[in-house]
Amino acid sequence: MRERDEPEVVGRRVQRLRAQRGLTQRQLAEPAYTPAYISTLEAGRVRASDEALRHIADRLGVAFEELAVGRPAHLATGLRLRLTEAQRLLADGRAEEAAVQYGLVRAEAEAHGLGCEQADALLGLGECALETGALSEARDCFERAEEHLAGKALPMRVPAVRGRAVAHYLAGELRYAVYLLESTLDELNRGGLHDPDALLLLYASVIGPYMDMGAHARAAQAAEFALALAPRAGDPALIARMHRSVARTLLAEGRIAEADASLAKAAELYAQLRLRTELANCHWMRGYVYAQNGELDRAEEELRQAHTMLARTRAALYRSQAAVELADVLHRRGRSEEAAELLEGVLGDFSSERGAVHAAAAHRLLGIIAEDARDTEAAEEHYVRALSLLERAGAAGDLADLCRLLGDLLRRTGRTEAALDAYRTGLGHRTAPGTTTLGPAPAQPPLWPVPPSPDRPPL
Repeated sequence: MRERDEPEVVGRRVQRLRAQRGLTQRQLAEPAYTPAYISTLEAGRVRASDEALRHIADRLGVAFEELAVGRPAHLATGLRLRLTEAQRLLADGRAEEAAVQYGLVRAEAEAHGLGCEQADALLGLGECALETGALSEARDCFERAEEHLAGKALPMRVPAVRGRAVAHYLAGELRYAVYLLESTLDELNRGGLHDPDALLLLYASVIGPYMDMGAHARAAQAAEFALALAPRAGDPALIARMHRSVARTLLAEGRIAEADASLAKAAELYAQLRLRTELANCHWMRGYVYAQNGELDRAEEELRQAHTMLARTRAALYRSQAAVELADVLHRRGRSEEAAELLEGVLGDFSSERGAVHAAAAHRLLGIIAEDARDTEAAEEHYVRALSLLERAGAAGDLADLCRLLGDLLRRTGRTEAALDAYRTGLGHRTAPGTTTLGPAPAQPPLWPVPPSPDRPPL
């Protein structure tokens, strides 16, 4: 609870509530105190002890907290109930509606000095902004949530750090996103803070940036860790709904502690529903690894699963990223028309500020498909657009490969000098496979690697 209000504020509050209930100062004071003490307290000339305030609160029929800080009874629990409602909306893919709910909770929590609830509302607003592609707004929300959680243990701050990292990643700032995630993982594991939920969130979130930077070995390891940590619940949405209903009943009966416990369980389950996006990224990663090993049927199966999971969460940007990887596998399996149709359908979800690396990958693949169809003009256009996107994002490994493709196309069409320029550009961006330029990988959690379960084959 926040520090008590000043004596004059508390005094005015006591006087107002006493008048509303039609009590005299004597009736409020007896049997423990005198009318003169109540008069002095109401005038703000004495700072009442906790014992005196509890007596007065009991006589007035209000909670001690309402007298001490002006906070309505059960406010914090009521706000947590509304936060779980907003989580439900977000888990259902209704980000705009969820943002309205989170915004109202945040304003009320701020007005009453409820820092934890305010931080949770800011985290929710950040997630809504990520879902709708408002990346600057998302970063701002996550940064302010971190400020509210500054004195808390690191596992409690992980959702805000992860949110900020994802916003930077989606904006094309790959190295900084990886730095945030790796440094937090390192701090958790080296400090012995082996919180499974925090670790799952970080390992699942670092997969995409690793992949885009060419750090495939680290991405594969992170995916394996995340899948091993993944929570298992039969139907988390149904169970969460039950806990919310129970919490409402308990709150109406004044059983605050029990209501809080039910709300905590509901919030945890809704968090698991949000993790579907992260777990879908793990299936995407496994599909990529299978594709690299030439196991295209298994790759297509994993990538389709990722795409389906992301469609259910209505995470448009992530779904589009998975679609690009799936299109690559379809093309390699000889289904280029299907691949091109898939790519054309998702390009509108990308921009230079949102998913630039995957937008570039889509243009690169469309260029290859156009070359196969002997449409060199369209191929060149796609390659040039991809090159522009990759240069902004700093994806060195992809740049080198794209410059080779563009150089080969220019050379075949007789533009030797232009081809040499493209090759030179590519050579300037060469990087060793699997590196991030960020130094050694973060410390691992204990007891890893975990042996694969029968239903989860090794990568």
